[in-house]
Amino acid sequence: MKNILKLMILMLSLTGLISCDDPLTTTGADRTAVSVILNLPEIPEGGEIVNARYSFYNISTDRTQDFLTDGEIEILPGLYNVSYSASVIVSGGTTTQLRASQNNVSLTGNSAEVSLTAYRNIISDDLIIAEVFFSGTLLPSGNIYNGDDYVKLYNNTDHVIYADGITLFESKFLTTRKYDFTPDIMSEAMTVQALYTVPGNGRDVPVQPGEYLLLADTGIDHRVANPNSFDLSHADFEWYDVSTQPSSLDIDGAVPNLDKWYCYTQSFWLLHNRGFRTFGIARIPVDKEEYLKEYLYTYEYEEITIAGTFPMSQSAYRLPNEWIVDAVTCSIDSDYAWQVCDPSIDCGWTGCGTIDGDKERFFHSVRRKLLYVEEGGRAVFADTNNSSEDFNKMCIPSEIELQGTATTVNGIPCQIITYDGVTPIER
Repeated sequence: MKNILKLMILMLSLTGLISCDDPLTTTGADRTAVSVILNLPEIPEGGEIVNARYSFYNISTDRTQDFLTDGEIEILPGLYNVSYSASVIVSGGTTTQLRASQNNVSLTGNSAEVSLTAYRNIISDDLIIAEVFFSGTLLPSGNIYNGDDYVKLYNNTDHVIYADGITLFESKFLTTRKYDFTPDIMSEAMTVQALYTVPGNGRDVPVQPGEYLLLADTGIDHRVANPNSFDLSHADFEWYDVSTQPSSLDIDGAVPNLDKWYCYTQSFWLLHNRGFRTFGIARIPVDKEEYLKEYLYTYEYEEITIAGTFPMSQSAYRLPNEWIVDAVTCSIDSDYAWQVCDPSIDCGWTGCGTIDGDKERFFHSVRRKLLYVEEGGRAVFADTNNSSEDFNKMCIPSEIELQGTATTVNGIPCQIITYDGVTPIER
């Protein structure tokens, strides 16, 4: 049973002179009074909600306004991403997070209303995704080079975590194309199209506190084929596909292979090089054979074209939400359409580039934001299940920084090393 908190904040619209020093306002502009209906999950007995706030991100102006939940909300009319955040302090002083979001909300006129449904963050004492490098590099000729994409995992805790059994996955659905898929299973599971698992018997792949696990597309020194790339022969694992297409064969590097559970392609898997999907890691409590037999998901939707509307049916695999350890949603400013996972897993997005085919995206990755560095040097990163807040966009990839390799098609070398693409590491 959920407690429903309905906050009706009614205000009169204002028309008048607004200070030009305020970048969120326009002189003489009408204002929209916003009423928020907030649906809260069940809070543990004795729990206290603190530090609650609403954030209104104006998509057109790229500006954000924050409001207390017991105050008046007045904004410029426009298209907004609206979010709610709060902390819940329960018995013993334990703190969990409340989150809610609604994207692409039109808030215009004298008054408007938005409804938010909050959830408690899934807290996972496990590895997190520190970086996804999906955009790739360019050859000196300017052509796209494939194979040097990678995913870095990180132990953000103060104790050893064993990566054995961690499954790297990619969503089936695109964040840039929204359909009404039926049956809708998003509140229960994600729909995925690639799954590769770290091998081991449970304690074979330890990741120490503050250490990374590097999962590469192809674990070779890519500089041999592309002087603008870098060396991935030191990767911990690679994903390798036995291709059924003689013209598109994968390269089996010298590093250990991940255990391939499933992938949609008949050649080899590349991360979506414009980042239009959600990437994640999971711990699947059943074996491969049972998973592939029991978790197939067939769905239907309508494809609308200029030639008409056509009923479609496809199949992929469903991954129960409770198995998912971490995820990062990627998209671009011009084409983002929706979240392809439940908001308890990720309620935001990050990315490289601003438009489809943006050439500026090459030589860039998304990297998790640094919170602080402990005495002794261990970095602690943000983890709120909101990729908009947890990740830095358009970063120089960590492997390019560490190896001092090219940052552009012209081969300009990187000369700085950072924790998160932004914060320099003092040498």
